[in-house]
Amino acid sequence: MKRLTSNWRAHTSHAPTLLLTLALTSMTHAQDAAAEATAATEVAEDSLNLLGLIQQGGWAMYPLGTCSLIMFFLIFYSWKETTQNKFFTAAQLSTTRDALKSGNMEQGHLHLQDASNILARALSPALKKIRKGREKMENLFIENLEAEENSVSQWVTYLNVVASVAPMIGLLGTVSGMISAFQTIGRGGMGRPELLAGDIGEALITTATGLVIGIPAMIAYFILRNRLNSAMIATAQAGTDLIEAAEEPSE
Repeated sequence: MKRLTSNWRAHTSHAPTLLLTLALTSMTHAQDAAAEATAATEVAEDSLNLLGLIQQGGWAMYPLGTCSLIMFFLIFYSWKETTQNKFFTAAQLSTTRDALKSGNMEQGHLHLQDASNILARALSPALKKIRKGREKMENLFIENLEAEENSVSQWVTYLNVVASVAPMIGLLGTVSGMISAFQTIGRGGMGRPELLAGDIGEALITTATGLVIGIPAMIAYFILRNRLNSAMIATAQAGTDLIEAAEEPSE
């Protein structure tokens, strides 16, 4: 009986210490959980801004950023090179036609070359072949016009290259992020999803960035290509009218 009493007193004397230890342990776990929650919140807030997204996207964001700069340059430059004044002007066409109809070839050349545009560069050498017949003039005019079109269309074609390459770079970044995610799982990160957040974020961000660059580039490519085709057709018609006007005095 005395032994039981002494044992009960011993356990009773250790009870406050056990309770204090349990309380401290629970407080430590609570503080750790709060710290992890705060860190996760800070990471989530940081990832919402542009710099955080770029950093989370990893290495693929650098070539994608280069593609975006190239895209903006090509859109601006191609739009500038496909404006109407780059091909011909109404005043240039009118004055040149009047001079050619009156038989003044020299004055017609001067009016044609007043504006340094595609029509002047393509038609001026052809008009010098007027004595060799209309077929010679038209063939030379078409050849010069095709050369001028190629010099402009190559910049528009580069937009198609950007539209094709950017999503592929994004896909490569996606594959890289998923490989890193599987490596993290292999190191024992399956039970800790926060370790996979960076890898999965890299995979998704690079894919989205590649599409954000590729879709506008593809739309701009078709718009600028149709704009160039329409301008070249109008220039060919204008050149044909001037060739006919140059032949009228001799008929």
